[in-house]
Amino acid sequence: MVGIELAAQVTPWLASGRTLFLIIHLLGITSFAYIVARRLVPLLRAEPDLRFDQPLARLGKVLKFGLAQWKHPRYRTAGIIHIFIFAGFICLVLRAFYVLIVGVSENFVMPGLSGEAGHIYNLITDYAATVVFLCMVIAIVRRLVFKPARYAVPEKFGKAHIADAIFLLALIAILMVADSLFAAARAAGQVQQGQSVELLAAWSLPWMLQSLLVSSSLSALKDFYFGAYLLHEVTFYFLLCYRPFGIQFHVETSLFNLYFAKLGRGTLKPVKYGVSDEHLDQVKSFGVKTFEDFTWKHMLDFYSCADCGRCSDNCPANAVGRPLSPRFITIKARDYAFQHYPMFGKPDNHKALIGGIYSEDEIWSCTTCGACEEECPLLVEYIDKVVDLRRGMIDDGNVPQSLQKPLKALESRGNPYGKMEKKRADWVNANDFRQTCQVKTLVGKSKADTLYFVDSVTSYDDRIQSIGRATAKILDHVGEDFGILGTAEKDSGHEVRRFGEETLFMALRDHNAEAIKATGVKRIVTADPHTYNALKHDYKDMPPVEHISQVIASEVKSGKIKFNAVENGNNVYTYHDPCYLGRHNQVYDDPRDVLDAIPGLKRVEMSRSRDRSFCCGGGGLMLFYEPKEEQRMGVKRVQMAAAAGANVIVTACPFCMVNIEDAIKVAGMEGKMTAIDLAELAEQQIARGKPVVKAEQTAEIVAGR
Repeated sequence: MVGIELAAQVTPWLASGRTLFLIIHLLGITSFAYIVARRLVPLLRAEPDLRFDQPLARLGKVLKFGLAQWKHPRYRTAGIIHIFIFAGFICLVLRAFYVLIVGVSENFVMPGLSGEAGHIYNLITDYAATVVFLCMVIAIVRRLVFKPARYAVPEKFGKAHIADAIFLLALIAILMVADSLFAAARAAGQVQQGQSVELLAAWSLPWMLQSLLVSSSLSALKDFYFGAYLLHEVTFYFLLCYRPFGIQFHVETSLFNLYFAKLGRGTLKPVKYGVSDEHLDQVKSFGVKTFEDFTWKHMLDFYSCADCGRCSDNCPANAVGRPLSPRFITIKARDYAFQHYPMFGKPDNHKALIGGIYSEDEIWSCTTCGACEEECPLLVEYIDKVVDLRRGMIDDGNVPQSLQKPLKALESRGNPYGKMEKKRADWVNANDFRQTCQVKTLVGKSKADTLYFVDSVTSYDDRIQSIGRATAKILDHVGEDFGILGTAEKDSGHEVRRFGEETLFMALRDHNAEAIKATGVKRIVTADPHTYNALKHDYKDMPPVEHISQVIASEVKSGKIKFNAVENGNNVYTYHDPCYLGRHNQVYDDPRDVLDAIPGLKRVEMSRSRDRSFCCGGGGLMLFYEPKEEQRMGVKRVQMAAAAGANVIVTACPFCMVNIEDAIKVAGMEGKMTAIDLAELAEQQIARGKPVVKAEQTAEIVAGR
């Protein structure tokens, strides 16, 4: 026996090895091509999705999240295992092709791997096969013995895929053993024949198998290496063709999914790609109502999900017992695709999505906080799918009872509370405020450099109005020439859009955009992250938008804002990252820089902070929605703050303030825990030295007025 290439020359049963392996190759490749073609059918029938722009940025995502495995270490044990598996497969790619080819061409040598380079590569692959095999064993033990909670499947979501996962892991382990066994048999045969022995990597799986086989007869070794080669071929193609039926289809689709992933944060897909807002009235149906209404990219998401459970493990709705688990938004759709687009026969795709695959409460339970998307290592998208499903329900007149009143109020009054438009700016009329800060309304000839966009909750909620006044005082203190729209302002429509009411959103957006452009302002400031996100991503051709935390941080660095020391040095503060300021817009450091600039302020981080912050549950219209849940999100967040040792929660969002203050009461922590907005805290602590003189005031002084 000279080497494994003789596998092509062996004549078992009725055919030569070359003929046998050629048949296996043809069957395997043909079967895989057919299976993939069938899996592509629903994608070809899906809605279009424009994902072919910015190729370099997309390639960067593949390199970062695919090849560099960027997000996997966020779950340390599983992440490290996956990185080793991935690295092992990368090392074994060329060897796999080489092994497949030598079965039909015994003299084949992989280009660049002859001589010394080939020996070095073989040593690397010996260790790679060993590492992958050990990782498979560890992964199987984890699923059978340790059983991480995120792998579990509640009964309401169907059956667990544990057996499927273990079977696939076992197939990979068998593949590694087969690869190592024929390498070991070849080396042992060389020893038997007194030939120059190809060095195997010490303590690798092939090395250990060679030690066991070296005393076997030459005839037995020939059987071992031929049997191992045949096992490798059959296992390789069986695994290749089986994966598109189960949870490992992501092996084939993940790099494509990463390449076509969304590039922008905080954005939403249009109702239909290629249809402008002006022509939406010609669209017969809004949103997703049938499976084919999803875009091809979202169907690719369904195939690419690794069923790792990270999304649901970080989903606040899932954590408090709402009927939503992002993982199963994907898994149930994939199961639907497999069942209703079968390998043989005609598709059976008439099952309704809402009521058939998903429940109404399941879709309405999402707060669009983005925790699931932030955690997914394969960049599977959820928010666009949820919003599209809501668009479909609203288009059919299926609106939750508790949301009907605020939506009608938004349509008629421009705010969800149904309050009169003329009272939108009443918050500036508080006596103690008017004496220290004059806020002008930008109408007619009244102009300003900066617009403070207040939005509905700050304009009408008595408690939240103090955030508006604090914001105005800060802008006034730094000498900012600013004003508000007053009665000309309507709700930004941010939550309206994310609740699926696209037409109403467009009406609100167009009204506000026209009013903003009429003022001629150079920039916009807001204290509401939802407004910030809407103006930045949902509106078009707007002046630059800043959140008040960014303004304060900038002015602290420039020296215009200095703080007094906190009066109660015993208080311990913690910062709660609002979803639409943090995850959706990556503003993490500015609010913390402001807090850290206040002398004597003690700050701690909660266990879930920054991009893993826990949603308060109160974004926009969620204040009006009545979900089925075991515990309020806000209560869980307050408990996290207490566990961190804090007694003051600082946030930078009016909706968070409403929910967290209410949660403090529900949790029975009044007197033990308080909440304050960053703008309120900053305004309280500002050192009131010599006031900054505005440019217009300077002009009046020069003129002698």
